[in-house]
Amino acid sequence: MFKFGTRSLSNLVGVHEDLQKVMHQSIATSPYDFIITEGLRSPGRQQRLVDEGKSTTLKSRHLTGHAIDLAVLVNGRVIWDIKEYQELSLHILAVANKLEVPIVWGGSWKTFVDAVHYELDRRVYGTTP
Repeated sequence: MFKFGTRSLSNLVGVHEDLQKVMHQSIATSPYDFIITEGLRSPGRQQRLVDEGKSTTLKSRHLTGHAIDLAVLVNGRVIWDIKEYQELSLHILAVANKLEVPIVWGGSWKTFVDAVHYELDRRVYGTTP
């Protein structure tokens, strides 16, 4: 149904192949179009996000390619309505389960809800960085 454009494909470079596999399968069958806004991050970028209050850690899974952020598109425009992110999360988590790739959705976190964030489960893929 949907497919990634150049920007999303570029943002997947350096991301762990299992998470890439989940995202590629998810976009192909997704109820919503979405883009990958960030994948692998530099330590400097992570520091800036912490300084801006957009992240709470310098030990982000983005630093090792174990996380991505995405944005939902409706009629070609990014939307931030939590409803669509919750619906998309059910789809992505189901795809990951089918592929036997354990992932965690940041929208399920209790202290810093991050509905755009998906990461490979630390219990399987380690706790680095």
